[in-house]
This record gives sequence, C-alpha cells and structure tokens, in this order.
Amino acid sequence: MTSALSCLPTVEDMSLTQMPRYTYSRALVVRNRGFVSCIVASLMLTALSLVFAGFDSSAVLCTGIALVSALALVVRAVIKRGKQRLFTLTVLAVYLFASFLLLTHHSLVRDHVRWFFLSGCYKARVLAQPTPTNEEFRHDEWDVWGFLDETTTFLVFDPTNSLSRALGAKPPVKAHGLPCEVFRVRRLDSHWYTVMFYTDTYWGQEDCK
Repeated sequence: MTSALSCLPTVEDMSLTQMPRYTYSRALVVRNRGFVSCIVASLMLTALSLVFAGFDSSAVLCTGIALVSALALVVRAVIKRGKQRLFTLTVLAVYLFASFLLLTHHSLVRDHVRWFFLSGCYKARVLAQPTPTNEEFRHDEWDVWGFLDETTTFLVFDPTNSLSRALGAKPPVKAHGLPCEVFRVRRLDSHWYTVMFYTDTYWGQEDCK
C-alpha cells in the first residue's frame, strides 16, 4: 500500500486541482486520512449506540457523539486554511444535516438500523413461538423507553401483511390480530412490523383488551 501511494504525483509540488480526477481523490483521502478515520469512527459509534444501547441511552449517546464530532470539525475548520478549510466546512455542513435528521427521526432510524443488524435473531425468536389460538400475531418485545412510565414497542410477524392497511393511520390504531388499540404501526420488512403501544400498556396486560 505504501509503495502504491508513493507512485502518486508529489502533492507538495502539485496543487490538488492540477491532478487527474482519480489521483486527486486519492491524494485528498491520503492528506485527510486521520480526519476521515475520525468521521468513520463517529459513524460506527453512532451505529453501535443505535443497535445496542437502550432507547433513551442511544438518544443521549447519539447527541453526545454528534456534539463532540461537530466541535472537532469546527476546530479543524478554524485551524486549516484554503481548500482544507473549505473541505472541512463542507463535511461539517453535511454532518450537521445528517445529525439533525437522525435526532429528529431517532425512533425510525433506530428501528431500521437495529433491524439490519439484529433481524436474524429476532425472526428466529418470533417464528419459534407456537401459533396463537386467539388469532393474535406472534410477537416479541422490540423496544422500551421511559423512566417512571414505560412505553413498549413489539415486533410482530404478520403472515398476510394485513397490518399494511394500518400504516400511517392516525392513533388510536385498531387492527385484527392486535390485542387492543395501539399508537402506531411501522413496517420493517415484508411480514414484519413494529407496533407501538400506549404508555403503560403491554401485550397481554389486563388494560390491553
């Protein structure tokens, strides 16, 4: 890898804009490899927080990671000059926009990121359950948040995709196969949905009828 990089046109003797496009891209990455590594690390930490931390904890962690990363980008933009500063400011703008979308759609992003990494495990657990005799869907607890009053979301296997008719419906949502009215239905994949119950309401609880 080192010998290959040494074949690049000398960065010191040639401005980046004078280089061929492919060489320009490689030189830009080489000159900013530490910076790029920090961005990748930030994204990886964010993904790990979404997948493995609890709902409330992941929101706090994602906010903290975004603030620290944005501050680091601001400092770098102040220190650097010319094209390096422009490059940093561009990355900062994109990072702030992506962080804003993540924090304002935390539940949606968290559901899909967790599904991408953990779907195999959850599918096996749900499909291993016997088919209910009361015509309710097979399900498993998917997410919980709240300190004193807990809100629970369940992962549901719907073999006929009948819950697709409840997507986007205003609460309260009532659908065949669910034990009671729920707040929201969200689709993760064909036949797989997350169902958000009202606070302090739980599948199988007396109040949920």
